[in-house]
Amino acid sequence: MANNHNNWVSVLVQNLTSKKQTNLLKNLYFLTFTTVLCTLFYLLGLWQHSTTPFSAGTTTTQYLSTTTCPDPAISNSTAAALDFSAHHTIPDPTSTPAREFHAPPCDPSFSEYTPCEDVKRSLSFPRDRLIYRERHCPAPNEILRCRIPAPFGYRIPLRWPESRDAAWYANVPHKELTVEKKNQNWVHYEGDRFRFPGGGTMFPRGASAYIDDIGRLINLRDGSIRTALDTGCGVASWGAYLLSRNILAISFAPRDTHEAQVQFALERGVPALIGVLASIRLPYPSRSFDMAHCSRCLIPWGQYDGIYLTEVDRVLRPGGYWILSGPPINWRTHWKGWERTQESLKEEQDGIERVAKSLCWKKLIQKDDLAIWQKPTNHIHCKITRKVFKNRPFCEAQDPDTAWYTKMDTCLTKLPEVSDIRQVSGGELAKWPERLTAVPPRISSGSLKGITAEMFKENTQLWKKRVAYYKTIDYQLAERGRYRNLLDMNAYLGGFAAALIDDPVWVMNIVPVEAEINTLGAIYERGLIGTYQNWCEAMSTYPRTYDFIHGDSVFSLYQNKCNMEDILLEMDRILRPQGSIILRDDVDVLLKVKRFAEAMQWDARIADHEKGPHQREKILVAVKQYWTAPQPDEDQQRKL
Repeated sequence: MANNHNNWVSVLVQNLTSKKQTNLLKNLYFLTFTTVLCTLFYLLGLWQHSTTPFSAGTTTTQYLSTTTCPDPAISNSTAAALDFSAHHTIPDPTSTPAREFHAPPCDPSFSEYTPCEDVKRSLSFPRDRLIYRERHCPAPNEILRCRIPAPFGYRIPLRWPESRDAAWYANVPHKELTVEKKNQNWVHYEGDRFRFPGGGTMFPRGASAYIDDIGRLINLRDGSIRTALDTGCGVASWGAYLLSRNILAISFAPRDTHEAQVQFALERGVPALIGVLASIRLPYPSRSFDMAHCSRCLIPWGQYDGIYLTEVDRVLRPGGYWILSGPPINWRTHWKGWERTQESLKEEQDGIERVAKSLCWKKLIQKDDLAIWQKPTNHIHCKITRKVFKNRPFCEAQDPDTAWYTKMDTCLTKLPEVSDIRQVSGGELAKWPERLTAVPPRISSGSLKGITAEMFKENTQLWKKRVAYYKTIDYQLAERGRYRNLLDMNAYLGGFAAALIDDPVWVMNIVPVEAEINTLGAIYERGLIGTYQNWCEAMSTYPRTYDFIHGDSVFSLYQNKCNMEDILLEMDRILRPQGSIILRDDVDVLLKVKRFAEAMQWDARIADHEKGPHQREKILVAVKQYWTAPQPDEDQQRKL
């Protein structure tokens, strides 16, 4: 029994051992097969990605050695090399203009440089009809690529309204007018500043009393007169004192007729530009101004077939007024003091009267030293009487709103058609201040294609929100009274200026000549002011004109038209030390602007859009650092 049991156990052990060996053998076969298969796939992969074919006579060991550590001595026909270099690489950044851009300070002699009214350049142009005093800009290779310095001792201008009556001498170091116009109370020099008593050649009692005299002849207080043009402005006292009557005047005069007269106006915080009536149109659209004024401005109104008065007619609104004082008005009283003969003065006045009549103007009144004419509200009567009174012919071809290097003409600018003699051509304007938010007639009539009344209203509300946001990111703009002279480089409908109407500022609204739609006429119909400009050229103004510059998509507009750095250098020229800039544009554009700005020593940063960080349009805020020319030597100081 015991033997049987032992046999049975022995058989069982043998069976178990046999089965175990069989399983082990199967596992060994499987492992071997898997290894061979993996090796084949590995070799196949090497062959597919090799740069040279894998020859049948090459062993795996030989192949791996040649591909991982290639020997230059081995022939390419018998060995292959794996290419582990990157084939999709980003090249090192090339040197960009922004990195190369350098804007050193200009020589102190350029502290009052006006590129397009450069005195030396102007001498090469004809003196006939003052053509040499028009805009004559430098060629691209003549553009000054340095930063214009403020004069030594420059100070931040006095705040409005104190600035109306005084300015720092160091900012405009010219005493010529204090001597030349001493008896006319234009400007006095006292200690460290100039004083502006408000006098003028034809208003020795002061500009305020003179304006009161005008106000007794036409209504200056009911809001019907809002925009005005002062030709040959002196130090702009007429415009300065109109501001308290809610009348906004643009004053202009040629460069250096009287040293620094326009510069004085700007330093006082009064809107002004360098300009002259010569051969090209004034840079304003037709029907812009409610009133135009000349006080002994020495413009030959009756000469050259009345071309200058015809240009005033173009920019005057239907029903607008032209005011003239000084020669030849009241010549019977003043002819001896003017050192003119009675005959020459009478002939001059007769010539002006003839031109005014040919323009269909009506002479409202002449009282003492003032004469006032009024432009008709439409041309119905003018067309009826043109053969009888020999009125000048109407212009046929030119767009009346085109005014950038556009030649003046002696023809009469047509007013928009009306169906009734009581209608106002182009549409009647609301009185100020309702005029600011009323839909401009150019828009309501459909004259501006693509802009509707609803779009205008939405734009007005949009800019209220944007300006409110600006004041949260620029504390200087938010500080009431810190700024006075503002510039909007691409104004569109004037929404930026309208949103600031309750601040003690004025805004020069620019409509670039490259803009798709000419909206400057609509801006004037809102009771705001502005001018045309090509930002590839310099502006007709002095250095340090503006406290603040705003630009909406300016650099996108001028992409591929001119150099970004030239526009920025012009902005630097016309911006006052410690003045601010706000630009809104695509983020890529502003990043490039920021690099240039920092090269010009502006403190610049980019802020999010008012709608949040996910907008591609961003806002650049920059402040121009304070710096001036070095102190002049004793010889230069004696000349000053």
